[in-house]
Amino acid sequence: MEETRYDQRLHLLGLLALSYLLLKQLWILLVGIKNHVLSRWWRTDLKKYGGWAVVTGATDGIGKAYALQLAKRGFDVVLISRNEEKLQRVAQEIEKQSQQKTKIIQVDFTGGSEIYPKVENGLKDLDIGILVNNVGMSYVSDPVRFLEVDDVPKQIDYTLNCNILSMVHMTRIVLPKMLQRKKGLIINISSSTGIRPYPIMTMYGATKAFMDFFSRSLHMEYKSDGITVQVTV
Repeated sequence: MEETRYDQRLHLLGLLALSYLLLKQLWILLVGIKNHVLSRWWRTDLKKYGGWAVVTGATDGIGKAYALQLAKRGFDVVLISRNEEKLQRVAQEIEKQSQQKTKIIQVDFTGGSEIYPKVENGLKDLDIGILVNNVGMSYVSDPVRFLEVDDVPKQIDYTLNCNILSMVHMTRIVLPKMLQRKKGLIINISSSTGIRPYPIMTMYGATKAFMDFFSRSLHMEYKSDGITVQVTV
């Protein structure tokens, strides 16, 4: 009799565990359908966050794509990157395609804390609803072991400044006004190299792991204040 009760409990625990896993997978499936199938018709009203979006590393690739799409969704866009000529070109492209306003701020994110007063001054009067922390860099050389990176001391500073310091400082700059308005969206662009240890790209992978944990922790800290922090891999 005692063994039967024990077996029943095990059976119940097994059913509960299986139900949990099935519900979790169902939720992932539903979120995937919403994001990738229904998103064309079922769109989040991003404009509720504010009138301006800020994108770092905005002149190429993912950053430029974000800037163009945010402008199409009705945002004026601040483009921040190091190449003035490219910034001007992307700004003109956005204004031509979407009729939205743009603002450019030229800074090199491999620099240290000294670059951020210029950024802060350029953003101070804007109603910023969305921040996209996209700027980042990997090794200039091919993937190699840590001490085989070209000019290791310089590469340490450049990688940490560009991949970590930029995200933390940009968040520090825009978050206070988001908190005042009780709304805001911060999107941090990470990488699959931050999911698990990544030998021969050690520094780069570690910075992306930092980005992941920083983003998730920040979201938990401020979600009750209307702030959403997302990290994309």
